[in-house]
Amino acid sequence: MSQLLLFNKPYGVLSQFSRSDAATPVLADYIELPGIYPAGRLDKDSEGLLLLTDDGKLQHCISHPRHKLVKTYWAQVEGIPDPVALDKLTTGVELKDGITAPAEVKRIPEPAIWPRTPSIRYRAAIPTSWLELKIAEGRNRQVRRMTAAVGFPTLRLIRYAVGNWTLEDLAPGQWRLIEIDRNEICHDTHNRQSPTARHRSRHHRKGRPVPHGRRNRQR
Repeated sequence: MSQLLLFNKPYGVLSQFSRSDAATPVLADYIELPGIYPAGRLDKDSEGLLLLTDDGKLQHCISHPRHKLVKTYWAQVEGIPDPVALDKLTTGVELKDGITAPAEVKRIPEPAIWPRTPSIRYRAAIPTSWLELKIAEGRNRQVRRMTAAVGFPTLRLIRYAVGNWTLEDLAPGQWRLIEIDRNEICHDTHNRQSPTARHRSRHHRKGRPVPHGRRNRQR
């Protein structure tokens, strides 16, 4: 069995353990387990689910586009996208590195999530709205570039899920460790989470246990 760690990366944290300067927080400030590495990345100015594992093959399977693990994002955008913009996001957007693959995109109510620190910059004359985007590609800053290309820049971006793994019950800075059979993930092209995944009974914030069953979602 392989270890898989689900981490709710806070805004401003780099998706790496090594430190480039004293002022910028890194994964080592939250996760003290040895021999575990990110499976994919999440930008410094993005928040949400980052997966880490101690298994190199599993790391490759999760991060490589060939396995098509769908990633679900919640994006707070400037303005209210109309049906034309939503259709473009769904069918494909022309970016500098080519047209994006088809995606699932819809407007959603503002999710019940934690406040961001620092908060986004609001403009009184321009409303904001939330989108849910499901993509299987992994281009650099793809969601931000997609929404900007159709005229609705992203102000806040949260990755809610990778495949069937989600942020459920994880506050920013907390993580949960599970064990999975890597073969079921690496050979699965339909985004099914392993039915044999065994969740350990502790959540963690900066390496400290949080009582099981406690809801950490903040409103």
